[in-house]
Amino acid sequence: MPNPSFEFTRAITRKPGGSIVDGLRAEDLGTPDLNLMLQHHADYVATLRETGAQVIELPPLEAFPDAVFVEDTALCLPQGVVLMRPGAESRRGEVAEMAPTLRAQYDDVLEICGPGFIEGGDILTTEREILVGRSARTDSAGIAELTKLVARWGHTVREVHTPEGVLHFKTDCSLLDGQTILATRRLADTGCFDGYRVIHTAPGEDAAANAIRFNQFVLMPAGFPGTAATLRASGYDVREIGNSECAKLDGGMSCLSLRF
Repeated sequence: MPNPSFEFTRAITRKPGGSIVDGLRAEDLGTPDLNLMLQHHADYVATLRETGAQVIELPPLEAFPDAVFVEDTALCLPQGVVLMRPGAESRRGEVAEMAPTLRAQYDDVLEICGPGFIEGGDILTTEREILVGRSARTDSAGIAELTKLVARWGHTVREVHTPEGVLHFKTDCSLLDGQTILATRRLADTGCFDGYRVIHTAPGEDAAANAIRFNQFVLMPAGFPGTAATLRASGYDVREIGNSECAKLDGGMSCLSLRF
């Protein structure tokens, strides 16, 4: 039976727009193919809907090339939502665009005001704590402000460090259930997941680490057979979704939705 922590009822996604070719990237892996990305995105949304959840699919934001990666704009918790303050200046306007949709879903909406920065891709929420990875996009001041905000809802935050050269903390890890994390060895070896059960990505498949557990399914990027086999052997119902075009922009499964 799925863990109650993963009984999501809603998700928010945003279709990619033509400006996606101008999206941020750590290295040039080629220009994303918009038509293929739209196909992959449709498969992703259909899989979320297959669980019975409501998916609010927002239209493209051409003024913000990276707006398809909605996870970075907010932290959704059972008690309320916290609007983020992205470390990438070109992405900060995405938060204001997302805010009305979130205010329609939540009664309690808080906001990171700065001067620090924090992005949702650096936040992993488990049953016992909120892990936040310091990175090029999330700094200690942003983490400190988040810590104060979520304390009123009874949450504790633990600051950890993202490996050098890795964009976001969740680039290298995913929550599979209340006690289990999928992670690369380079991240797990830092000790940040001591006390949790850790499943490692297969050798050479670090890019498989960014997955999501959404109700009965684990959605992971296609093309990583070793990791997929390990997850299936561990009892997870795995759905593999094409991610080749989002990967050119450092994006993965968690980046594409806000889940609550």
